[in-house]
Amino acid sequence: MADLPALQIPEDGKLAHNVLHFARALRLAGLPVGPGRVIDAIRAVEAAGFSERGDFYHTLAACFLSRPEHRQVYDQVFRLYWRDPRFLEHMMSLMLPAMRGVAEDRKARAAEKRAAEALLDGAGRPPDLPVPDESGQQVEIDARQTQSARERLKTLDFEQMSLTEIAEARRMLTDLRLPVPPIRTRRTRPASHGQLPDWRATMRMALRHGGELRDLSFKNRRVRWPNLVVLCDISGSMSQYSRMVLHFVHAVANNRGAGWDRVHAFTFGTRLTNITRTLANRDVDAALAAAGAQAPDWEGGTRIAAALHAFNRDWSRRVLGSGAVVLLITDGLDRDAGDRLCAEMERLHLSCQRLIWINPLLRWEGFAPRACGIRAMLPHVDCFRAGHSIRALEDLAAALSSARDSGERDRMLALMRNS
Repeated sequence: MADLPALQIPEDGKLAHNVLHFARALRLAGLPVGPGRVIDAIRAVEAAGFSERGDFYHTLAACFLSRPEHRQVYDQVFRLYWRDPRFLEHMMSLMLPAMRGVAEDRKARAAEKRAAEALLDGAGRPPDLPVPDESGQQVEIDARQTQSARERLKTLDFEQMSLTEIAEARRMLTDLRLPVPPIRTRRTRPASHGQLPDWRATMRMALRHGGELRDLSFKNRRVRWPNLVVLCDISGSMSQYSRMVLHFVHAVANNRGAGWDRVHAFTFGTRLTNITRTLANRDVDAALAAAGAQAPDWEGGTRIAAALHAFNRDWSRRVLGSGAVVLLITDGLDRDAGDRLCAEMERLHLSCQRLIWINPLLRWEGFAPRACGIRAMLPHVDCFRAGHSIRALEDLAAALSSARDSGERDRMLALMRNS
């Protein structure tokens, strides 16, 4: 935590009310803060005292934080709420359009805009309105040859999106399509302009004319559509990405013209849950709410090996037939990674036509397969791609249409061999 000025304690302050409003801001920013934690925080501050800002910061953090990934949001809301004036100006600048000079300001880090929205609560001006100056005149900004808001949103990380941007991204994911080429089988069907000669039909036609061969019959290969099986990690480190990806999966499952025969969806954290029937609901909000209620391990721990073992044992023969494509969405950070995870990944890979691993950690430039879970899973996938933005999900279409597309798998395997 950065050095902050000392707290000025008023004689007649309302500390309990301020802690309550601070907890509400954390909840609006996406942290799971309930009434029980608020009561614990007030009692903890009463016991620990209110003399040093650092002690006060860590006291509230012990009560409101349960996941390491929540600390970024907590830091921004704490600095903004407990009166850091310069940081408040920076937060306001994130909510308003600004004229930039030669020196560019730093980009907003993860969760900063979400914290600003949670506290400012609509105080920012919509980005499409002109910015009034102090004299009351309107400043018109020439936005030609600049990136549109929709294009910028496609490349924005899900973790860096504000609440409004998340809602817009979900609407964009609803219109996203994931086409897949059909699979040609060995079975054939009659075709007037087919590519293969049908000798049996030709001989039957000749027998009808006394053995005279008048014309040739032709046939073509039958085509069928594969199944799509989605295995989505809903542990604490994947919760924000999982919600966005499940919106995308719901759109694919309810799009009858996408080409998939059937779409099967499973979530896993500490256990495996089948949410295929839940996603059949046309209302995406009702479907995801029911999926969250059906999966008791949402934002819990991660046991990838146990979840894959349950899938291979109970579901693989039911849903992986006919050349199914499997999308495995996880960061690969498994608590019990080892030989068991390697064996389950190998069995899953051999049971499907293609295994595509979507890992949001791949968005970092310095990402390397150092974790044991990632090193155990990577050799058994056909394609390794990032899944942190809408653009990354759009690139899945290229991965599915080309059987040779491997994404970042070959580069990551080379890093594993050299490390």
